[in-house]
Amino acid sequence: MSPRRSVPQPQQAAIAAERRMWLVFGSELRDARRARGWSVAELARRAGLSPTSAYVIEAGQAGSGDAAARIAVALGRRPELHLVDPRKREARPSLSADPVHSAMGELEAAHFAGLGFRVGIDEPYQHYQFAGRADLVAWDVDARALLHIENRTRFPDFQEMAGAFNAKREYLADSLAARAGVTSWRSQTHVIAALWSSEVLHALRLRTASFRALCPDPAQAFEAWWAGSPARVGAKSTLVVLDPTAAGRQRTWITLDDAINARPRHRGYSGAAATLARNGPTAVERRSG
Repeated sequence: MSPRRSVPQPQQAAIAAERRMWLVFGSELRDARRARGWSVAELARRAGLSPTSAYVIEAGQAGSGDAAARIAVALGRRPELHLVDPRKREARPSLSADPVHSAMGELEAAHFAGLGFRVGIDEPYQHYQFAGRADLVAWDVDARALLHIENRTRFPDFQEMAGAFNAKREYLADSLAARAGVTSWRSQTHVIAALWSSEVLHALRLRTASFRALCPDPAQAFEAWWAGSPARVGAKSTLVVLDPTAAGRQRTWITLDDAINARPRHRGYSGAAATLARNGPTAVERRSG
């Protein structure tokens, strides 16, 4: 009898890659199912699967290729499998395709650059199998202080958003330290800046405990950056609600605690986009100047 061949275990990077693939598929599946107004049981019936199989895949757990293809066809979608080179940056929507997100970044960039900080937009980072981009970073080399802002106009999937934010919080700093010419950062301030809309405020009120767990720190560290005096030591994670169309004496941003009881500035993304379209880019420039 010939000796049994040992099957090598998948590398950790491969395991992580497969996990991310199913998480992304599950997230897209959930959005497509909800857009059609179907329950998981209805989707499973149309795909010829058991409700348990459909639920497991939607939850981001590994399923079979056949089951994934059945679900995609039932939803009127075409399943595809791609090889992505992590060294190449993904195509980003044009400014006209996402004007509100762009206006938030423009406001922040103008404000922090005006204070004399180095500012980076859409900054890439790479850490082994993890790769991504930061919406906005600012740094003070002398103080060895780093600010990272993740702008969000909606929260369609909290878990996906939290996973992306956690990955950046874990790996972004080291990549940027090498780029900025410092050995390490004495202080790091990681911020989720959410659009000041009724849609976002509803999400914050609905999942307040989850947002507090993800961003547990008060906004003093971000407030210090906003005033031009970043914190000297420590790592903080906080959430603020920001209005890129704020003008006159209107507050530009408020804390999570304030947002729980605040009135919305915009009904939703479309309302903010309409305001920007009416006022033009000068509204952002005036507020950030």
